[in-house]
Amino acid sequence: MPDPTADHEPELLTITEAADVLRAPVATLRYWRHLGTGPNSFRLGRRVLYRRADLRTWIDAQADQSPHR
Repeated sequence: MPDPTADHEPELLTITEAADVLRAPVATLRYWRHLGTGPNSFRLGRRVLYRRADLRTWIDAQADQSPHR
């Protein structure tokens, strides 16, 4: 039986991986985290992680707030 998770992207992303998804510098994600304005994140041990679904939700919220041209 094939592994259903084999073709899926990982659910939890490091800050570097999240920055790649958002096409933003890691420093920007750190700054947003400090301000509390960026996508939801959490610490697991010493690592800051992002759920892929939280990134999508945050991106959608940003798109909804931006003025449409």
